[in-house]
Amino acid sequence: MSEANETSKPGVITDHVTLRYDYALGEVAGRFMDGLKEGKILATRCSKSGLTYLPPRSYCERTFEKCDSWVEAGLEGVIETSTIVVRGFEGKRKPPVAIAFVRLDGTDSAIGNYIDDIDLSDYDVAMKKIAPGKRVRVTFAKEREGRITDFSFVCADDSNA
Repeated sequence: MSEANETSKPGVITDHVTLRYDYALGEVAGRFMDGLKEGKILATRCSKSGLTYLPPRSYCERTFEKCDSWVEAGLEGVIETSTIVVRGFEGKRKPPVAIAFVRLDGTDSAIGNYIDDIDLSDYDVAMKKIAPGKRVRVTFAKEREGRITDFSFVCADDSNA
């Protein structure tokens, strides 16, 4: 019998999962991550459809043509959807955390990330502050590594109302 099972309550299995992975960035995600290192949010654009994609995509979803240019997205945008996550993952931010998919100015799709500097002690109040339609702005980490965690969102209104 394993040590984990010896300390578990009857009818409950206790286990530990550790996940390590290597993610091959490729050309498009690699350029996006390089932009993050420089404090820029880069998106791809399809000249045939006029759509600007963030996260960047290699091919346009409407025309199936290769996205043929890069643009710098705005550093403010609107929340499309949001939630508060109450369960965490080992090695990640301690819950609760607020996350949202945000359509940054100048883009036609939404990118997900954390919303920082928000009081999560009352979920009902917090959800009103991060409701769809609310504006947020990008804030960059002081030290950037070319990872999605190099930036997050904060409420654009200083009062977080």
